[in-house]
Amino acid sequence: MDIILLGPPGAGKGTQAQRLVATRGMIQLSTGDMLREAVAKGTPTGLKAKAVMEAGELVSDAIVSALIGERLDSCVGHGAIFDGFPRTKHQAEALEILLGERDRTLDHVIELVVDEEALVVRITGRFTCANCGASYHDKFHLPKVEGTCDVCGHHEFKRRPDDNEQTVRTRMAEYRAKTAPILPYYEEKGLVRRVDGMGSVEEVAAAIDAILDG
Repeated sequence: MDIILLGPPGAGKGTQAQRLVATRGMIQLSTGDMLREAVAKGTPTGLKAKAVMEAGELVSDAIVSALIGERLDSCVGHGAIFDGFPRTKHQAEALEILLGERDRTLDHVIELVVDEEALVVRITGRFTCANCGASYHDKFHLPKVEGTCDVCGHHEFKRRPDDNEQTVRTRMAEYRAKTAPILPYYEEKGLVRRVDGMGSVEEVAAAIDAILDG
């Protein structure tokens, strides 16, 4: 089963993708990760991408499509989760061709729908233990003893510098701009399914499972 997982940063897309990899043996095809890996390994496509990036240019659709084609060839027998691709109608059409050449079809486009105001609260309240990385939240999950990590007893905590309101709202706007072109394309094909991304990890996982098993 091949799916596209959509959702703005902070919607829990990464968490759900990792769960599908662990529970269903699916392969997560993240264009950013694939590019870095291909460049690091020095594959023919990676060398092309490296030259383009070093010139300060955007990697072309043709290069990204070649990368995805290579990964699809290596995950025969496993479902794929497309993450970060496609972002345009042209890329969506290219993906259809890539899948068709390998006798595969796209089964679902699952969008994790979130409330922007609630997402701002969710993201801006996050902090972690500076020692062991345990996760906390100002509103939803404070340490049992103030200033002391529940897991390792450390007293220092840190926040990601980009976990601020302005950055979150900018990311949301970018997400809407990037996904707006492909949703109507997949709506016409009857592939789009929406899940409430504001539920717990378990609730979102159950909703996704219901779609995949339906």
